[in-house]
Amino acid sequence: MNRLERLEQGFEKKDAPEMKIGDTVRVHVRIKEGEKERIQVYEGIVIRKKGTRNRRTFTVRKTSFGIGVERIFPLHSPFIDKVETMREGKVRRAKLYYLRSRTGRAARIAEKERVRPVKKKTGAAKPAPAASVEPEA
Repeated sequence: MNRLERLEQGFEKKDAPEMKIGDTVRVHVRIKEGEKERIQVYEGIVIRKKGTRNRRTFTVRKTSFGIGVERIFPLHSPFIDKVETMREGKVRRAKLYYLRSRTGRAARIAEKERVRPVKKKTGAAKPAPAASVEPEA
């Protein structure tokens, strides 16, 4: 392990968020304004992931008042408070740069169908309801 790798290990987040290309995410970013600090939420689609180890970045694209806005976030930045995955997108590309030229409904990404867990049957069977037996007269 060289000196650069040892130095980089100290800056990695242990709880780095899991996200994929095409996911709609909400990034909570800490912003300092003077001496005050607040959290700003940026919601959009992940169109790119890049880098390795603690140099990883991801690009989020959203449309704001009809204008496309992209923002690049370092994954291990101390200014990123949390990243929430809102929807999982169904895509077949590693980079979604084609979204830049699309607007409106054409810029939508289909949502991935979530697999529902299958309920396993237990070994004990439920007893059948007892038939009402009327006494013979």
